[in-house]
Amino acid sequence: MPEISLGLAVVLLLILGAEFVNGWTDAPNAIATVVATRSLSPLQAVSMAAGLNLVGALSGTAVAATIGTGIIDPAAVDLVTVGGSMTGIIIWSTLAARWGIPTSESHALVAGLAGGGLATAGPSVLVWAGWKKVIQGLFFSTFLGLVGGLIMISLISWTFRKSVPGQVRGLFQGLQILSSAFMAFSHGSNDGQKFMGAFTLALFSTGFLKSFVIPFWVILLCAAVMALGTVTGGWKIMKTMGMNLTKLQTHQGFAAEMAAASTIELASRLGIPLSTTHTISTAIVGVGAARGTSAVRWGVTSDLVVAWVLTFPICGLISYVVVKSIRMLW
Repeated sequence: MPEISLGLAVVLLLILGAEFVNGWTDAPNAIATVVATRSLSPLQAVSMAAGLNLVGALSGTAVAATIGTGIIDPAAVDLVTVGGSMTGIIIWSTLAARWGIPTSESHALVAGLAGGGLATAGPSVLVWAGWKKVIQGLFFSTFLGLVGGLIMISLISWTFRKSVPGQVRGLFQGLQILSSAFMAFSHGSNDGQKFMGAFTLALFSTGFLKSFVIPFWVILLCAAVMALGTVTGGWKIMKTMGMNLTKLQTHQGFAAEMAAASTIELASRLGIPLSTTHTISTAIVGVGAARGTSAVRWGVTSDLVVAWVLTFPICGLISYVVVKSIRMLW
């Protein structure tokens, strides 16, 4: 097996740093509603999310393959490209976490790779097949998340329309733990895979791997780092998602999580990288909007939308500038 050079080691650490930030800022979305409805304590929820993010990340590699080979041409990039891309993600996501804004690590990763790739080899480095999946992911996370949440809560409300509210809360308190577990698993199956793809891309670009095949040890390492990030942070983002978008009861939290998790899981099996933050947010908005537009805090929602829109150009620009600067100085 080839030795790992100092440059490769630095880039791999940057990728793991971005994966840690992903667990820190993105994975809490999976458990925000279960904490908001007090179905689980924060410590219980974080522990569950960390474990199921790990299991979900081990469940497949279709999304990792899309990130590693479908966004930019792996044959046209090098360590500087990948390292610069990760730097953009870490800077933007850390700032957003400090402000309690749940950004999309999916959008950050795709934009970072695109910016680094453009700085390295120009527009020809972009792979259209993978970008089609990115566009599909935007549709999944926006439309399916919103409509899925609206449909799910409508079905639940109609089914239990004659039930006693206290009994409904008690029933869905248990069910919401299951839906939150499903959400954590689906987050790992999609988001957890993305940085595995970047990790493997770095190994492949240096000849450490002769073909783009994701080793099991890479899957395990990236999944473990994301789980660690979930355990150590995410409280501000959990509050934004679970409490600030709209007021949730247990059956509403269940509806949002089931709609989002089902959407994410479908995308994962199709190899479509989508924003889990975007998906759970739109599902929560859909659930809230079922009670009327006034039930949704649109000021908070607009802040999230602005953050999502800014993620693409900011991460792309930071990555582009970092890669260009390194090449000028080195």
